[in-house]
Amino acid sequence: RFVPKRMVPFSFPLSKCALWDPVPMGDVIGAHVTYYRNPRISLVEKTLRLAYRHAKQNEKKSFSCFLLGTLAVDGDGEGVTLTIDRFDPGRE
Repeated sequence: RFVPKRMVPFSFPLSKCALWDPVPMGDVIGAHVTYYRNPRISLVEKTLRLAYRHAKQNEKKSFSCFLLGTLAVDGDGEGVTLTIDRFDPGRE
């Protein structure tokens, strides 16, 4: 299978105790969500308006924020839907 060059392997934070052997085994596989499923994004209008208003009021050209939501597999099992329904401006 084709694995794009921009993909990076999974990594986990360091810990004092490992629950598994970290040595890679087997062939490399792609774990991208679009490889097996058709993705769809649903954005609540109120969330988009809050983010837009916050961006216009911010004096900086770029700023950090969070868009929060849920990821669900469609009823037919053929796609995944990311529903973004909350906006969090975060902290400086």
